[in-house]
Amino acid sequence: MSQTTGSIEASRSDAPRAFETVLHHIESLILEGQLRVGDRLPAERELAQQLQVSRPAIREAIRTLEAQGVLASRVGSGALSGTRVISERSEALGRLLRLQVALSQFPLDEVVVTRIALERSTALLAVERLDDEDLEALSSMLDDMDRVHDPESFNEVDTDFHIRIATAAGNTLVSDLTRAVRTSLRSPILQAEQQMDEWPEFRESLCGQHRGILEALLARDGALAADRIEEHIRHAYRMLPMGRPLT
Repeated sequence: MSQTTGSIEASRSDAPRAFETVLHHIESLILEGQLRVGDRLPAERELAQQLQVSRPAIREAIRTLEAQGVLASRVGSGALSGTRVISERSEALGRLLRLQVALSQFPLDEVVVTRIALERSTALLAVERLDDEDLEALSSMLDDMDRVHDPESFNEVDTDFHIRIATAAGNTLVSDLTRAVRTSLRSPILQAEQQMDEWPEFRESLCGQHRGILEALLARDGALAADRIEEHIRHAYRMLPMGRPLT
């Protein structure tokens, strides 16, 4: 093997380690509290010298953390330029779950059972915190569901209805997880709905169930709201052509 060829192969074998070194370094700074939301990372050149890696390795690690909703980069020379730590929890979780569900890394029935557990929790929490604005918004969404007659538009309002309840719960971690799970299921639900010959009847049943959920929330009956949400979710997945039915 020539010296040149050996150098190229060594460089290739070092690349993944260099990228992981940068990732581990930035993650450690965040976990240890040395980097917080709004803080700016050192410049590429400085990081490369500090960690003894190439600038492409720095860029690759930054791109990965940007996709995870942890970093954001802005070109320029002003005070807001450079790469900063951000927090886009819901968006990042949603992206991750959408891809994993699409690749079947998480079996669909397990995702649905997780959704039930989360949405039962958000219902119990939401009844204590729902205000007039939340209730008006939920009622308006139900009116929108009655008006729309195509799966795509209905699916969009349906998603917003469940997310609004989760947001009203006031627990940001539970709300973000619920939002991520429901968003990850949006596409497979829509695809299944578009395959249904009995879509109009299915839509009517969902509208009635959503109204039952809102009635329980208006009555501040968390246990009833949680039961109705679970019944609604299980009914939907029994009817939808999405694979093995839930038990």
